[in-house]
Amino acid sequence: MNTEKQNVLLSWIKSEKAIFALVLIASFIMLYFFTDCSDISLASAIVAGVDGGKHLVGGPLTTDVVRKESDFLLNEIDQKIVKIRPMATPIDQISRWAGAKHTGSMIVDYYSVDTKPTIAKVKGGGYEEPDATKVTSAAVKISLDTTKNEIFEETETILVKGIPGYKEDGVSISDSDLVLYVAGKNENGTLAVMAVNGKKIGSVENCVPSIDEAIVLVRMGRAATELDVQTSQFESLPIKAQNFCQIFKMQIEQSTLQKIANKEVDWNFSDQEEAAIYDMRMGMEKNFLFGAKRAIFDSKKKENVMFTGGIWFQAGKAFPYNSNSFTQDTLIDMMKKAFTGNAGNKRKILIGGSELIGRINKLETTKVISAGDNVVKWGIDFSEVRSKFGKFYVLLSEVFDECGMSDNGIVVDPEYLQKYVHIPFNVSQIDMKANGVRNTEALVITEAACLTLRYPNAHMRITKM
Repeated sequence: MNTEKQNVLLSWIKSEKAIFALVLIASFIMLYFFTDCSDISLASAIVAGVDGGKHLVGGPLTTDVVRKESDFLLNEIDQKIVKIRPMATPIDQISRWAGAKHTGSMIVDYYSVDTKPTIAKVKGGGYEEPDATKVTSAAVKISLDTTKNEIFEETETILVKGIPGYKEDGVSISDSDLVLYVAGKNENGTLAVMAVNGKKIGSVENCVPSIDEAIVLVRMGRAATELDVQTSQFESLPIKAQNFCQIFKMQIEQSTLQKIANKEVDWNFSDQEEAAIYDMRMGMEKNFLFGAKRAIFDSKKKENVMFTGGIWFQAGKAFPYNSNSFTQDTLIDMMKKAFTGNAGNKRKILIGGSELIGRINKLETTKVISAGDNVVKWGIDFSEVRSKFGKFYVLLSEVFDECGMSDNGIVVDPEYLQKYVHIPFNVSQIDMKANGVRNTEALVITEAACLTLRYPNAHMRITKM
């Protein structure tokens, strides 16, 4: 080779094009080497998804796996996590949207307050008014025994259902039911009551008329005199309950070569993160609904593992239904039980399996029960069902189907759904290469949290008989 050709060759080798070509050749050699040496890769397996997808378990995502198996969350998780498929995880979604309380412990103690009962019945044979020839002033204030004397206090008023009251003359029956006034309590616990719109018997006015046994009594408001400063005390003793926070984790990895390799589609690490968070939220949804509150010892890790209790078991009411005769009357009875007898709101969420939602959807709407437009709340698109008792925001939850409860559902009052967080939802980056583990980059997603239901009677399980 002459001197002129040697100078041209040396000049080309020193140029940027030559350096780029050499680097490219070296990269292909490395890819070829790793492709052929699959025996030294970490033990991993491919699990088929529910809809034809593939999921890698037991190892990081590498170039070998991608070439063999197929022809990436978002750093600002707090702002964007609630946008990741919210319809699939309604309980987790609502709890995140509503905000969470921070707890300094994995064990959460909380208190719930029930409402004071308002209904009782007459017992002890009832009360029989005296004959007009034998009446005395004792007929004005009588002793009345009820099934729940303890719920009535002095100065309260009582509505006596089914017993008519009287007009001011004490002779003509009025359109309203009889109303009693609690003048005090007797030593034996029975009530000393007077009639507000009583009956004139003989010459004695405003007597208490006859009241049969088992008549329903409704506790109403208190009535004070002009000079009254005080009244009977009202105390409400909250009930203590407990739940455990569960540490939820998810880890994703990809090798350095996989990161820089050309791809047929734009599928990057952020997409991997989003898929991982969706899978993590689906698992959390099942724990938040049906988890068992326990702490067990892992002998391999030499540590206790804490599991959170699901809200399914915290709900204070239950509504069993007959699937063979699910009619509009069934739905009305369901709504009646969900909205009455508690201090809840008139808008509640009904989340259920496909069979239950299907039965509701098959019912014809009438003026008594009607289907409204779809309602978007907490980032979720609900169907609305209205009745005179209140409104249901209805949503299908495939979690119920997956857990073998397609005929069941739960009614949740969102105002009394409380999330406690010990470790907020966060992502930690781990440099496996710098730590000498393997040539990958990894993200670990973590949250330690639990859900609780305040006012248990504001929530209701729906079960097939």
